[in-house]
Amino acid sequence: VQLQAFGGGFVQAGGSLRLSCAASGRTFSTHDMGWFRQAPGEERDIVAAISWSGGVTYYADSVKGRFTISRDNAKNTVYLQMNSLKPEDTAVYYCAARKGTGTYAHTYEYAYWGQGTEVTVSS
Repeated sequence: VQLQAFGGGFVQAGGSLRLSCAASGRTFSTHDMGWFRQAPGEERDIVAAISWSGGVTYYADSVKGRFTISRDNAKNTVYLQMNSLKPEDTAVYYCAARKGTGTYAHTYEYAYWGQGTEVTVSS
């Protein structure tokens, strides 16, 4: 599975952005998908994840109620709608794909990674 994330940019606090992650290959619909983010000097942390069917979602506490993850298996794409953005959301956002079991929350669960898209939120 090859992944390409896009949709990042510069936005003021309180604004919105939608990230997209396009996947190549026929097996996208069998992979769980996650969005992670990494700020300068920080570790890469989970933001949100969605099961292969879309029936299960997971959110980091810091984004609950503000971000929504969704997927369209017909388009091989996963989305991250980000609302009410805060300066602390500033980071490079990565999409990732995994198969198998786990908590969704750890980078080691994901075998495939996109190149990242940068989000900057000004105060």
